[in-house]
Amino acid sequence: MPLGVAGQQLVSTRKKILVVDDSLVVRKVLAMKLKANGYEILEAADGGTALGIVRTSKPDLMLLDLSFPPDVAHGGGAGWDGFHIMEWLKRMDEAKHMPIIIITAGSPEEYKARSLAAGAADFFQKPVNDGELLVAVRRIFGDEHLESSL
Repeated sequence: MPLGVAGQQLVSTRKKILVVDDSLVVRKVLAMKLKANGYEILEAADGGTALGIVRTSKPDLMLLDLSFPPDVAHGGGAGWDGFHIMEWLKRMDEAKHMPIIIITAGSPEEYKARSLAAGAADFFQKPVNDGELLVAVRRIFGDEHLESSL
């Protein structure tokens, strides 16, 4: 098999991770760390954008914040929270089995059990320990044997 074809196959098998957080800084920091470890990163700042990306790009994993501001740009009202987003994902064929890792500034006492009961694969409080997050991502993908680039 020619090297170009093998290289293209390698790129196409990279796992896609969707980072959903209203903070640009959080999205960029997580993206940088995960890209350095060979993952393809998609980003969304809100629930509506996240659902659209799930439909079109079919990520393999989602890192999801729980708190989002009200959607003022589209008429205000209540903002989507991570639990609302998870409920929508359960109804989508493209996402029914996609693992979700919750990453939030909210207190673990208040949100960890609820997140796991709602179907999250793991729970992290911000600021996130990069090494622990990478271990969780690799466990979900079955890639525990890979070396870290943190």
